[in-house]
Amino acid sequence: MVNYIWLGLILFGILTAAAQGDIDVVTKAALDGAATAVNTALSLIAIMAFWLGIMKVAEAAGFIEFLAKLVRPLIRLLFPSLPPKHPAVGAIMMNLSANFLGLGNAATPMGLLAMREMQTLNRQPDVASEAMCTFLALNTSCVTIPTTMIGIRAIYGSTEPAAIVGTTLFATTCGMAVAILVDRCLRHLYAVQER
Repeated sequence: MVNYIWLGLILFGILTAAAQGDIDVVTKAALDGAATAVNTALSLIAIMAFWLGIMKVAEAAGFIEFLAKLVRPLIRLLFPSLPPKHPAVGAIMMNLSANFLGLGNAATPMGLLAMREMQTLNRQPDVASEAMCTFLALNTSCVTIPTTMIGIRAIYGSTEPAAIVGTTLFATTCGMAVAILVDRCLRHLYAVQER
């Protein structure tokens, strides 16, 4: 559906420019937009490489395992069906860590790995388990430090690129709290309906 909306917007823009007799503006805008996208992407490579490197070093140094042990009580509370030393726990921690640092691209492979590992414990392969639903809620609403947005703001000359950190942390913390609360409520409601 979104593809059709984008196609409609593009066609409407082209037709409007043609009706006004200024079709060259479309070509210029397309080329300028492509150049801006490439420059922004190249500028963000340093930020992404830095944080991905930090995550790799943390993983190799055992920091992720240490962090997993530190938050294991919280993980046990949120994911009671997962065995304590199951590989899904480490993948969940890596995913949430990447999301926390604002690295959605790095979080995606860890999220897929976590889901695959949780699927090995799923008794109904065609239905998402409770742990999978909880993880999806956490992944979608994770508390985030907007490192990528800070980088973009710095690239485009913001005088205070990190000014968004406080509001972003507040908003994402509220979002994650609501996601956990809704997950618990729906889980309880589902359990009551099954009885």
